Amino acid sequence: MSGPIERLRSNAGSAPRPRAELGDYLEKVRSGAYAVTDADVEALTGAGIPEDEIFEQTVAVAIREGLRRLDAATAAIGR
Repeated sequence: MSGPIERLRSNAGSAPRPRAELGDYLEKVRSGAYAVTDADVEALTGAGIPEDEIFEQTVAVAIREGLRRLDAATAAIGR
């Protein structure tokens, strides 16, 4: 049976490849999510990207980054 972390890995890895227009935004989510603003999302919706797609890609990137950091922390403490 897989645990919650394994399910997160599986689900985040199965997200569709993001369109190129999301690149800078998703990098901002990955490297400094605290800096994402409504204006960032409004710029994407203004470019014709549906809110559902923005949400799904945001969650997938945030989960992947969280798992990457969890793996780094686990490696640092020797588990």
